Amino acid sequence: MPLVTPNTNSDNPTELWTTKLVGKTLSDDGHSETNFCKKDLPQNHRVIGPNSMVTMDFRPDRLNVHVKEDGTVHKVEHS
Repeated sequence: MPLVTPNTNSDNPTELWTTKLVGKTLSDDGHSETNFCKKDLPQNHRVIGPNSMVTMDFRPDRLNVHVKEDGTVHKVEHS
């Protein structure tokens, strides 16, 4: 089976952030193969954990980063 490479040439910001974040954990310091530094997220973002309460207002420029119980990012969306 051929290796599938993520499309990093996309103009879609959600796809770009998905490629960067899904499968990684967020950290307060530095990047690695398994971590992404929170300070490098866009200014308008929120990290949403399991069972977290969030507002339902629609803000298309806000990056929502959904994490599992172990802190691993599993979904990224703008809303």
